[in-house]
Amino acid sequence: MVATLAIAVAAGILIGLSLGALGGGGSILTVPALVYLLAVEPQSATSASLIIVGITSIIAAISHARARHVRWRAAGVFGILGSVTAFGGSILNRSVDPQILLLAFAALMIVAAGAMLRRTRRGHDADVPTPNPAETAGTRPGAVAVATKPAKVKITTSQVVKLVASALVVGFLTGFLGVGGGFLIVPALVLALGYSMPVAVGTSLVIISITSAGAFTERLGTGAAIPWEIVVPFTLAAIAGSFAGKAISDKVSVTTLTRSFAALLLVVAVYVTVQASMAL
Repeated sequence: MVATLAIAVAAGILIGLSLGALGGGGSILTVPALVYLLAVEPQSATSASLIIVGITSIIAAISHARARHVRWRAAGVFGILGSVTAFGGSILNRSVDPQILLLAFAALMIVAAGAMLRRTRRGHDADVPTPNPAETAGTRPGAVAVATKPAKVKITTSQVVKLVASALVVGFLTGFLGVGGGFLIVPALVLALGYSMPVAVGTSLVIISITSAGAFTERLGTGAAIPWEIVVPFTLAAIAGSFAGKAISDKVSVTTLTRSFAALLLVVAVYVTVQASMAL
């Protein structure tokens, strides 16, 4: 039991760091940790993951919101639309070979990572530490803050269309592949809406909490057992890790965070490709 607790705490800290610093990656790491390190049955692991990631995300989002790194309207629309299309994706998921789905998803992650790396090379994000959020909240990357009160940003029709399209696609793919969407949401916010990495991270955490709550509500009637003796310490450790992740995101440059997230996508994509290929 002591060994199990130690593993749960260590894994929780790792997931929390990922969520706090990068706004994603937590759910895709949580389920393997529960299944392979803590011997939790897959169905129970996915339900437990929703609790761990959902609670950790909403608590981590609080500090990001205080730093004004959350775009609430975008998060609300993205989260609600994503939750709806996730149901359709889950239904279609049952009729397709899961290994083929995973290979397709790995390809998608590679494409997203490549696009984000190209973005940093083109100089869209300066390689400097994240500016003081109180001075820059609500501004676009590269804008110069001249007042302590954040400027109100007008959301264009093009941005709304991109937000809705991204939410529908991400939500569908999340349900279709049966995994969390944080590692898809951040690239969508960065690439489709042009958000800076800190804003994408904060907004992603709110979206994850919404979609996790929606997905867990759908699972309430399935009778999946929740291993609370693992979930509770795992969640507490993840929350602690998320605060450390937020501190990292405040001190590390936007370019470094973007490249780090792209590297995470590539690592996960390689792992998924190997595992899915071996299972075919």
